[in-house]
Amino acid sequence: MSATKTLFDKVWDSHVVHKIENDPDVLFIDRHMIHEVTSPVAFLGLKNRDIGVLYNNRTFATADHNTPTINQHLPVEDPLSANQLKMLEENANEHGISYWGLGHEKNGIVHVVGPEYGITQPGATIVCGDSHTSTHGAFGAIAFGIGTSEVEMVLATQCIMQPKPKRMRININGELSKGVTPKDVALFIISQLTTSGATGYFVEYAGDIFRNMSMEGRMTVCNLSIEMGARGGMIAPDEKTFEYIKGREFTPTGAEWDKAMAYWESLYTDEDAIFDKELTFDGSQIEPMITYGTNPGMGMGISKDIPSANATQGGASSYKKSLGIYEVQ
Repeated sequence: MSATKTLFDKVWDSHVVHKIENDPDVLFIDRHMIHEVTSPVAFLGLKNRDIGVLYNNRTFATADHNTPTINQHLPVEDPLSANQLKMLEENANEHGISYWGLGHEKNGIVHVVGPEYGITQPGATIVCGDSHTSTHGAFGAIAFGIGTSEVEMVLATQCIMQPKPKRMRININGELSKGVTPKDVALFIISQLTTSGATGYFVEYAGDIFRNMSMEGRMTVCNLSIEMGARGGMIAPDEKTFEYIKGREFTPTGAEWDKAMAYWESLYTDEDAIFDKELTFDGSQIEPMITYGTNPGMGMGISKDIPSANATQGGASSYKKSLGIYEVQ
């Protein structure tokens, strides 16, 4: 009988290409999202080594960080931004990568276009040179942000060297009160754990509160996982997940859909699986949240009083900074 596994273990272990004892795993990456800020230097590295992109069909480029909100048909005024956008287009075209630039019907926020077009799927490994890549974990994927040198590594090899994070599960059951949103749930968790309380962990969110959330709500929670120091967050896929992705452009169809579903339906934490850390909260105790300071951990329910300096995360120094008080040395 095989050992029981968490959802995270099932996805991670199935993507390990090579395991090195006491060293990072070589992890295969299913989807690589790129944008104009963290990719130019990575492509330059490929050029200097005279190598190409190994799997251009697994790489998706969208102009994202330096895009003006309005008048996108006009030239971008900032020279650096304009150059980064130009380089993304040139690099994508040179390497045969799908490119959704300004004015393209599919252009959008890098962590929104993935779910919108079915690029994001359960059980996938997804990386991007952006910290909020954890958003995709809402679909039962392992998704995390990477640095520029790692972007180059994935472009060249479709793999990345990563130490396997520890496993944490956060359970929230019950019902949310009127006016409490998924963002409030995320801010509540961060206020309980602090901005470093999940450092070194990959978090699975479980319980009634997350099962009852919309996919957009789940994406919000997973997005904010990094604000408590986690490597990423994920939620087990269910009928709501499958219904959301069905029929989208990059989602499998016909017999391939049936094959995918057979795998996706196995993506849940086994009953006796063990986590390195497990926390449980009562959803009915969560209020609409506010943050009163300079980091998302300095949060509280709307009915509460702003704490004193000694009770604030980071102590008196952080408290003074949150009020705009700086000591002159």
